[in-house]
Amino acid sequence: MAEPTPRRNEPRLRPAPLLFEPAEAASDPEHFFDLESIDDPRALLARATELTHAFRAATDRAVEFQAMAAAQLADPRRFDRLTDAEIAARAEWTEDYAKKMVEFGRQLLRGADAEGYADPV
Repeated sequence: MAEPTPRRNEPRLRPAPLLFEPAEAASDPEHFFDLESIDDPRALLARATELTHAFRAATDRAVEFQAMAAAQLADPRRFDRLTDAEIAARAEWTEDYAKKMVEFGRQLLRGADAEGYADPV
């Protein structure tokens, strides 16, 4: 089972695998990661819980990447810098949320630099 997304100084644990579904299965609205075929409620609860944790971990990680990208796009050192409003429009956010994400991304990038990781810019 996957753990919540760790913060800066904690090692990341990999979430449960999100097995990719074949196109024909994905087109069936009743099909969802083969959960509908699990008859044992204990097994169903266990696999559904694994998927829930995996999706949450994936969401947390994707949000971190969104924030870092927003911070990079807003970097005043870039000649093609975007405003908070432009970032908000691209990401379908409000401008206030874009400002918060840019700041969060800057914090993440500063933390990555402090830990010795290369700046992804």
